[in-house]
Amino acid sequence: MIRRLTCFTGSTPGHDPKWVDLAREVGADLARRDIGVVYGAGGGGLMGALAQGALDEGGEVIGVIPEFMIEREWGRADLTEVHVVQTMHERKALMADLTSAFLALPGGMGTLEEIFEVWTWRQIGLLDKPVGFLDAEGFWAPLLEALRGIADAGFMSGASLADVVVEADLGSALVELEARTPGTRMLTGRT
Repeated sequence: MIRRLTCFTGSTPGHDPKWVDLAREVGADLARRDIGVVYGAGGGGLMGALAQGALDEGGEVIGVIPEFMIEREWGRADLTEVHVVQTMHERKALMADLTSAFLALPGGMGTLEEIFEVWTWRQIGLLDKPVGFLDAEGFWAPLLEALRGIADAGFMSGASLADVVVEADLGSALVELEARTPGTRMLTGRT
């Protein structure tokens, strides 16, 4: 059962307000489903909209942020919980400990770096939690096409590509993430 979902998404709003609306609605929908949000504690962009959507519906929102980002005033303190860590790696490790699954909403390099790291952890057996992309309006389609090319070239297994959830809407993504949630534990000794 997915009790908390780590969402990776943009720290900026992007050029089209529909992505801010999407992030806000994902947060609100997760709260209505009684699924807690774990995210990077950012106050702006899609990250801020995601958190606000969940908070507006009375949902649990847990932020994990490195100290240097607080010093730059990139975080927000009005969350259910805020965990301050020293490094980006500690951030992702704690987010992995606090969650049942991972979902990438629209975002940029940081979003990609985060989702690819946890997906890699899953593929090499360090993590037994499902990973997915919310492909709203085909946002991730170019990336997914590139990944198919990488698999076709023999640099990624078809099984790895098939293991990741890709859905256009949150409800379908949650169903598929739930179907891939066998143990929900870190295999590194942390629980």
